[in-house]
Amino acid sequence: MLRPWKLEIVLNSSSEKAIYLQIADAIIDAIKSGKLISGNALPGSRQLASLLSVNRNTVIEAIDVLLAEGWLIAVERKGTFISEILPEKLNLKDDKQPINKEEEVSKPSLHFDDGLPDSRLAPMNELARAYRQIFNRKSRWQIMGYSNEFGDIEFRKAIVQMLNFKRGMNVTINEICITRGSQMAMYLASHSIFSSGDCVMIENPGYKPAWETFQNAGAKLLPVNVDKNGLIVDEVEAYLKKNAAIKAIYVTPHHQFPTTVTLSLKRRLQLIDLSNRYGFYIIEDDYDNEFHFGQRPILPLSSFETAHNYIYIGTLSKIVAPALRIGYLVSNVEIIQKVGKHRKMIDVQGDNIMEEAILQLINDGDIKRHLKRTSLIYKAKRDYFESICDHYLKDKATYNKPEGGLAFWIVPNNNVNTNVVAEKLLKQGIKIMLPQSFSFDEPIVGFRLGYASLTENQIKDGILALSRFL
Repeated sequence: MLRPWKLEIVLNSSSEKAIYLQIADAIIDAIKSGKLISGNALPGSRQLASLLSVNRNTVIEAIDVLLAEGWLIAVERKGTFISEILPEKLNLKDDKQPINKEEEVSKPSLHFDDGLPDSRLAPMNELARAYRQIFNRKSRWQIMGYSNEFGDIEFRKAIVQMLNFKRGMNVTINEICITRGSQMAMYLASHSIFSSGDCVMIENPGYKPAWETFQNAGAKLLPVNVDKNGLIVDEVEAYLKKNAAIKAIYVTPHHQFPTTVTLSLKRRLQLIDLSNRYGFYIIEDDYDNEFHFGQRPILPLSSFETAHNYIYIGTLSKIVAPALRIGYLVSNVEIIQKVGKHRKMIDVQGDNIMEEAILQLINDGDIKRHLKRTSLIYKAKRDYFESICDHYLKDKATYNKPEGGLAFWIVPNNNVNTNVVAEKLLKQGIKIMLPQSFSFDEPIVGFRLGYASLTENQIKDGILALSRFL
């Protein structure tokens, strides 16, 4: 097979940019300049590593980035090729198509979401293969009937094993319910524990869709402030001493939403002690546990042996793709039985075909490989986002590089009207979430900017535009 190499790539070992990213960028430049064209085959990873005098794993990381971004395609048993449809072509406008100015404003060209993964990286080929294999089974008719309201039993076993081995929990199959995303888990938990007039403490700033779910179940919200160490637990204790109707607290301790801070160990232990003494539930939303770039993720509150009153909520939607709604809820058997009864009222069962497909991806190792690949990509984007902020926002805003999650929390140094800033950005085709999307009463000053679904050029353009209004 003809491979149009040797292509010269000059690597700079003293550069701050990782070697694998230098390789990836050099190949992208070769594609853009026409040295490599669609359909050209790349040399194998061993040959390329030998040509560049680098470790083969470094080349594999570079190829993974290019595959994920769409510059390359991999053909089984044939090799790796330049893609027929290149990422840069996806952004080109059709000059013959009339542009509606109003439509341009209503549909921004750049959107800083609240920290969603890049759907373009979803393992769609692997998922499609899993579906085909499921429907080719001799016993495929069995999956077309009703199944358990708690989810496919083998899938539950796999999630239980993951929680026990990777998150330090001690869960049995009777203590988990698979749901259509974490929002359904939140709804089921709320309607299983709250009665009209009950109170739930919430983080402020925090996650409003959860608040609305609690209110729908009849609960009253009690805001608790957040600082650099996470939830201020002393305020929790103050509420408890004067209110006997507090049934639960909702927290995002791993990567607090929206500020990204991690709840300190001291406050974790203090919160668990208060839960045990006063008998309220800790509803723990561990919405992006997998995306942690430090040495190791912080274990959930629910993993502590001393934690007795917990409801733990997680999701696989961010790992695979947001459109695939798979979440899970973990608690004691009594709560799970109540959850099951409510589940049957609104959704007799889950998507057992989807669950079997994802289970196959787990068993085949596809999920593990996908997480390894995307984590490298997101870590590189996070580091790039920080470098752009250092260049354009260093004297205009305060921010910290998060150890995990897919978003930054940026606080302007000067007193600016954040709503006005958001409106000005929208006129330039850049959409950001309004600060009141996170605050309980008075709008908080700060921007949560997701970076994972953006290209480097979009990140640079967005932060440059933001800097002009700070």
